[in-house]
Amino acid sequence: MVWRDWDKIIKNQPKMVYVSSVNPGEIKGPHIHTKRNSHFVCIHGKVVFIARDQNGKYDEIESSADDPVLIYIPKNYPSAHLNLSNGISRILALADVAWRPNDNEMKNVTFDDYDWSKWAKYKT
Repeated sequence: MVWRDWDKIIKNQPKMVYVSSVNPGEIKGPHIHTKRNSHFVCIHGKVVFIARDQNGKYDEIESSADDPVLIYIPKNYPSAHLNLSNGISRILALADVAWRPNDNEMKNVTFDDYDWSKWAKYKT
């Protein structure tokens, strides 16, 4: 079980739910969403989410099919995720704003001061 409306663990009801695939060693992001708050959980494989808070501190949270952790990324917080598996990983995403063509609410950013070398054995 990922979510039930009566649990109240997700403040804003999801308006969009999708599954994203991440290839072995692939990094998606970092980027920010300027309008939407998102929750993510890995449902197949294993990934690490890397999020930077408003003070520049990085949080690293692992989620996997064996240990599914629901991760909250608020709007305007940059994040990335890296596949730690040898196969394709899949992430279930729940967002409180639905994507629309040409809404341009996603902005790419860089984590220049982040130590990516610790994940070198996973990156392609």
